[in-house]
Amino acid sequence: MKKILFGFIAVASLATLAFTYGDPLQIGSTMPKADLKMQDISGKNIAMKDARKENGVLVMFSCNTCPYVVKNQERTVAISKFATENKVGVIILNSNEALRGDDDSYAAMQTYAKDQGYQWNYVVDKNHEVADAFGANRTPECFLFDKNLKLVYHGAIDNSPQDEAAITRLHLKEAINEMVGGKEVTVKESRSVGCTIKRMNKSANGGM
Repeated sequence: MKKILFGFIAVASLATLAFTYGDPLQIGSTMPKADLKMQDISGKNIAMKDARKENGVLVMFSCNTCPYVVKNQERTVAISKFATENKVGVIILNSNEALRGDDDSYAAMQTYAKDQGYQWNYVVDKNHEVADAFGANRTPECFLFDKNLKLVYHGAIDNSPQDEAAITRLHLKEAINEMVGGKEVTVKESRSVGCTIKRMNKSANGGM
């Protein structure tokens, strides 16, 4: 009986912490929830469309402590700087609602962004509303939109999230270059490798 009980608790815990959501947004789709205001680490409320610059906007799902996010810290900062230099806005979303009282609290986000030298928006995706709308499941996971808020690239920063030394193609940088240059993005999708977004178990929270 104890084994059954412990097994149930383990499954319930995994459901709460590793709940994944549907299929991702399709290439060519218009950005959903573009007007939704989210709290930035500055204390201001900002929508994704507000972060858009002349050539588009990069939306990245990330967090503070995922080992894959840590592996990609320098790459995240580098690609965000590259995007802004090319008049592409950057907004990073933290959708880990199940950890909001712990490692991904608002205060922890502020500290992390300061330590990383973020010069762009880092916002709370409350109740993972945007992650659900995008079908995002990993951290880090990138969605690049053009100036008309149409999705042109979805996936990883490069082709070797686990090992920086093994990178042979910078997917996101190439996509930004092609988009800004008025060309069709060659590689439109790649596999996002990372931790699952820590969603709340909706059935365990009255559907919330």
